Amino acid sequence: MPAHQLAPDIPADVLAAEQAHLAESRAALAAMRAHAQSLSADAAGDWVSQQILQSLLDQRVAALADHPDTPLFFGRLDRESPKRRSSRRESDGGTDEERSGRDDEQADLPGTIYVGRRHVHDGHSKPLVIDWRAPVSRAFYQASPTDPMGIVRRRRFGYHGGALTAYEDEPLGEGVEIGPSKILTEEIERPRSGPMRDIVATIQPDQDEIVRATLAQTVCVQGAPGTGKTAVGLHRAAYLLFTHRERLARSGVMIVGPNRAFLSYISSVLPALGEVKVDQTTVAGLLGDHAAAEDPMVSAVKGDARMAAVLERALWLHIVKPEEGLVFTKGAYRHRVADYEVREIVASLRGTTRYLPGRAALAQRLAHMVLVRMEQRGESPDDRVQDAVARSKPVKQLVEAVWPKLTPEQVLYRLLADPEFLAKASKSDLSPDEQEMLIWRKPYRSWKSAKWSAADAALLDELRDLMERTPSLGHLVVDEAQDLSEMQLRALGRRCRNGSATVLGDLAQGTTPWSTTSWESVLEHLGQRDGDVTELTLGFRVPREVLDYAARLLPSIAPDLAPPRSLRPGLGSLSVRPGGSVVKAAAEALAKEGSIGVIVPDALVGEVSSTLAGLPHAVLDPESTEEHRLLVVPATLAKGLEYDHVIVVEPADIVAAEPRGLARLYVVLTRAVTSLTVLHDKTLPAQLAA
Repeated sequence: MPAHQLAPDIPADVLAAEQAHLAESRAALAAMRAHAQSLSADAAGDWVSQQILQSLLDQRVAALADHPDTPLFFGRLDRESPKRRSSRRESDGGTDEERSGRDDEQADLPGTIYVGRRHVHDGHSKPLVIDWRAPVSRAFYQASPTDPMGIVRRRRFGYHGGALTAYEDEPLGEGVEIGPSKILTEEIERPRSGPMRDIVATIQPDQDEIVRATLAQTVCVQGAPGTGKTAVGLHRAAYLLFTHRERLARSGVMIVGPNRAFLSYISSVLPALGEVKVDQTTVAGLLGDHAAAEDPMVSAVKGDARMAAVLERALWLHIVKPEEGLVFTKGAYRHRVADYEVREIVASLRGTTRYLPGRAALAQRLAHMVLVRMEQRGESPDDRVQDAVARSKPVKQLVEAVWPKLTPEQVLYRLLADPEFLAKASKSDLSPDEQEMLIWRKPYRSWKSAKWSAADAALLDELRDLMERTPSLGHLVVDEAQDLSEMQLRALGRRCRNGSATVLGDLAQGTTPWSTTSWESVLEHLGQRDGDVTELTLGFRVPREVLDYAARLLPSIAPDLAPPRSLRPGLGSLSVRPGGSVVKAAAEALAKEGSIGVIVPDALVGEVSSTLAGLPHAVLDPESTEEHRLLVVPATLAKGLEYDHVIVVEPADIVAAEPRGLARLYVVLTRAVTSLTVLHDKTLPAQLAA
């Protein structure tokens, strides 16, 4: 029996039967959606409950939407017979109870299982498609001839649009070595346009291990270009939402990407997997969209983790040593709290709580002392009296004088505008030169008029958390994490302090002045020291010829990383053209299938766009959400994106534009899925000219 059987050699009746099952499954999904739409929230007892129930029903309806061009199922598993399974397990050993328990776990499962993007059942609750995230579906990704996992045959389906056109069988129970899957290869190499697709049909065993890691486990993925690290992170989010639905519905899941264009690119993946309620944002969207221009070296100092200690001191330095006591007058009596007692209360609270709760506690503690005085005079005050005293003018005045009400902006403004205050808060954490760098050359008139930079946003968030605790999410997915500063990582870490994270990135693609060189350092600043670091080096997207060309830069930008490998030879995928025409290259690409990215130095975006005026195209910007087949892409926005055909203009200018220009060029060169064309008038970087 051949290891693979592929159309047109497949029996027509077998293909027709599979097509009939697809039609039945689509009809059942439509019936499930119609049933969900027929449900009413009016049964809820009150208006608030009705709104909550209606929201849940709307989410359910959205999750059951059918996408005609998206295969409803992509695989089939034929399980071994109960008799054969029992015989095998007897030979495997174990007690009768253990064998019986294993059999009972899967006793209700049918002998044939179709694996797809979501669960579909008929009107009698018979499963027609099993969700790829279900435990039984794991065999589709992990089973092999050496470990068939109770599967005798795995069938992969080929589609054209939404039509099932072929299948391919892989016998797993015969010990026959399985060769490369043609359907799998074609799916990986299928031309793409528009947003990122899910990879649920092509997940590899090492990727599946990451996707199915437990919720409690933080995973950090060092992924070379084309290894699917972003898709793996998104699929892990979908898997966790499936396996911990109620818990994560309460605590939440968030995806954090580098820019809005990237989020637009990945926006369709989770909805295609049936997950429609996941927040997706950027670091700027999460911390505050501040974009005042700033010297990168100043930003680097602000992004250093030492700033956390500086900010903490700066905040608590606002507390003043009490020099006077409290006098509270009620009727003819004056109730006094001595100055030393006030100092004791302040000392007991300072540093043991966050700033704003501590301030509120100070008012209550002072009020309690007043109540003690009242009781000593024979009065019987209750809690309402204590609250009234805490809100009284004498108490509020004393609290404001000793423990003033502050905002993060007020504290940071004083820190960056007052050299003496900065020096006092810095102690030995910042050198005099670093302090001088941080001080504004021309301070703003007040904290209200101050314009903050992106680096300031992380400092403000740190102060905000020192004042009041930041709520934690259940799970956080962070992409391109190698570019985040230590202070930004701390800010993200606060969002998963009671949860876990999936951290994605590539040390070789670090392009910021503060880019990390160690994933262990990233996990430490994220507050997830026990996280597991795993590496993906086998690429499925970038052709080998292109990847090998880009990898010439690795010894200069990340010498400790293993060179990436690609499964796709991609012969003829690379073209380097001295003095080549961008119009000609774009026209050639337009004659082929797939998306096209003309990646250029940021300074040349306008010029190249004008040159391409005769061809329909658009210019990508950070907020882009539109879809165009031909895009002019600034080099600084290329990270995380991919195009079937990439045209790179003037690599030397890309390198010269920033301190880590070689890393930026590495990113740019590895965006290609089918072909890479390099156009240059200037001399190529030495690493590529070799």
